Amino acid sequence: MNAAAIQPSWLNQVLLKPWAKPLLWALCALPAVALFIGAATDQLGANPAEKLIRETGEWALRFLWITLAVSPLRDIASLPGLLRHRRALGVAMFAYVVLHFLAYAWLDKGLVVDDIVKDVFKRNFILVGMLALLLVTPLALTSFNAAIRKLGGKNWQRLHKLVYAVALLGLLHFYWKKAAKNDLNEVAVYAAILAVLLGWRVMRKGGVLAMLRVR
Repeated sequence: MNAAAIQPSWLNQVLLKPWAKPLLWALCALPAVALFIGAATDQLGANPAEKLIRETGEWALRFLWITLAVSPLRDIASLPGLLRHRRALGVAMFAYVVLHFLAYAWLDKGLVVDDIVKDVFKRNFILVGMLALLLVTPLALTSFNAAIRKLGGKNWQRLHKLVYAVALLGLLHFYWKKAAKNDLNEVAVYAAILAVLLGWRVMRKGGVLAMLRVR
């Protein structure tokens, strides 16, 4: 047996260990903990509110990209154990989406609903962000075994195809936010990674429609 065959097997065994999930949850929480400590100790710079809003949003995107990377990595690296952790990554992504929204609603708008509604219709990137939040919420609420049983496997799969729309809306939200400051280098990196992740699915399934079809 060659080294390439040994390593994935060893990694897969690690992914299946009982302590792997708690460790993953701890790692997912680290960025939020760091931000909260930074806020509590006044270490977030001259504009801590803006820092919290920006960082929680970018971590939401990162966890969404990581979640989408599970299937390609599982197949390419022969690591079926990765699937065991995809749900946790998706829930972590949603947690950062909620933190991002709460940071915006509280720190930027003072939890004034009228101001938030006006902002949705005034700024395109806020509108797109809200649409992404609305679409990702049912995915998070149905990310448990009981929901899968109640909806049925195929209906559950159809619903969770919305993750692709969420990813595209999230990227557009990020693009419009950065475009206002003429800062698109980071957006290009996120877009390239998403293109690879979605492109892999399109090629593997045999087209965009096939990727979206539930069998």
